[in-house]
Amino acid sequence: MIDTILYNGNIITLDDNAPRVTALAISMGRIVAAGSDDDVLNLATASTTKHNLNGKTVIPGLTDAHLHFEWLSRSLNAVDMYEIPSKAEALQRVADFAEANPDLEWITGRGWSQDLWEDGTFPTAADLDVITGNRPAYFQAKSGHAGWANSAALRLAGITADTPDPDGGTILRDANGLATGSFLETAMKLVVDAIPELTPEQLADHMQIAQNEMLKVGLTGFHDFDDPSCMAGLQVVRERGHLALRVVKQINRAWLPHALELGIRWGFGDDWIRYGALKLFADGALGPRTAYMFEPYIGEPDNYGMSLLEKEEMMELVTTASAAGLPTSIHAIGDRAVHDVLDVFEVARQQEAKRGEKPTQRRHRIEHVQIIHPSDKQRLAELDVIASMQPIHATSDWERSERFWGNERSKYAYNPRLQIDAGARVAFGSDAPVEPFRPFEGMYSAVARRQPNGTPSPKGWNPELKLTVDETLRGYTQGPAYAAGMENRLGKLAPRFLADLLVIDRDPYTTQGEELLRTEIHATMVEGKFRYGSLD
Repeated sequence: MIDTILYNGNIITLDDNAPRVTALAISMGRIVAAGSDDDVLNLATASTTKHNLNGKTVIPGLTDAHLHFEWLSRSLNAVDMYEIPSKAEALQRVADFAEANPDLEWITGRGWSQDLWEDGTFPTAADLDVITGNRPAYFQAKSGHAGWANSAALRLAGITADTPDPDGGTILRDANGLATGSFLETAMKLVVDAIPELTPEQLADHMQIAQNEMLKVGLTGFHDFDDPSCMAGLQVVRERGHLALRVVKQINRAWLPHALELGIRWGFGDDWIRYGALKLFADGALGPRTAYMFEPYIGEPDNYGMSLLEKEEMMELVTTASAAGLPTSIHAIGDRAVHDVLDVFEVARQQEAKRGEKPTQRRHRIEHVQIIHPSDKQRLAELDVIASMQPIHATSDWERSERFWGNERSKYAYNPRLQIDAGARVAFGSDAPVEPFRPFEGMYSAVARRQPNGTPSPKGWNPELKLTVDETLRGYTQGPAYAAGMENRLGKLAPRFLADLLVIDRDPYTTQGEELLRTEIHATMVEGKFRYGSLD
């Protein structure tokens, strides 16, 4: 029985056998026919719901291949400092939020970046104390690799002059050795662990709000990189019958022993929630200058960034996970970090080959690949390692990239063009809430390589690295589907594929310039049901 028919549309299928059709027939959450209006409408029965698209465009549903769903969900109920141009304005936002939410035990938020502020220095607890008083406050940087706390938070976390730097992290200190209030990498956890945890039910409430916002912008799924508490919240959303996005949940390092003990393998779950890869961190980020580099940062001759995981230990973790049926997804931003990760994956591939396993059975990923050494530019393709990249990082980070790495090195940065031309598989995302989770902003960044205000130039930053609309759309659809092991039912609009799609007001293939940013989502369908908007 045909449940739903969409007809009289401009349907972009991404199916090479029938790239464009005018009608789709849907039954039990899957597409059963794609073709002309006459052919598909002939399949209708008395109970079929028929929607006239009136020429609107339909594309496959978009998947964000890298975000932090718990962090994102919580941040929607916190201070938003994203792209704030001065510390004074950031502090004013904290003051306004604190006054509007007097009952909150902790004041939290995210999105600050000292590189955008007047003096470029890291903020201090003293900056916050004046406006937060004795209420603890903690704010995560835009990069996710630095944190900012007030004195009340430091006291609750038990941080004193005698507190040592943890492995892989740094407590910024003043001339007397006292903590200033800023923390890098694993040192952030000293404060984060003092913040009261939400119950799964409370977190689920936040998640449902975030999910609704994601459906509005055209997302039908995401790959999550947060802790198991995120999975607990997601399960509550599903138990309530409200889960409307497809989720691939990665397993962070601390929980690998538990996953191995349980025998969890890649793809365990179903089409709504399934396990993905082991997640590791090889280095830090560009913002706090902790991305691990071959050459030092410009103006900082002794700073090569930070390696957050010894290569030998990384090798042990990756090969152990692989032998147990789990691929690995490794955060690597600096060119030295990317190189080391590729060395590790090369050994893992050799071991897998000896066991008779094909690369498609262990879909390893490098998250971000923000800069790569020229000698490594072919290696992701050669090793069949997925380049999980975020196009929007290029337009938000271009100025810092040139300032810290220089123009020549930056030509190998934020460069999915290089990976696609080499034959590597790519999967695109946002890294939300580090960047906005709006996929059409990411698509615009990929095809224009400039910000909506025209910077850095009308032609874009290193314009020879621009992608086509088709390459970009496949990066948000078929790339994530492959990374999830769902390429046989997700990422295109074809018979037997899941009915996940968007109805939009324009054809992205013929849309010029900033018009792509103004794409309007009329409706978002997941598994044959409209989860946002309608065509009535």
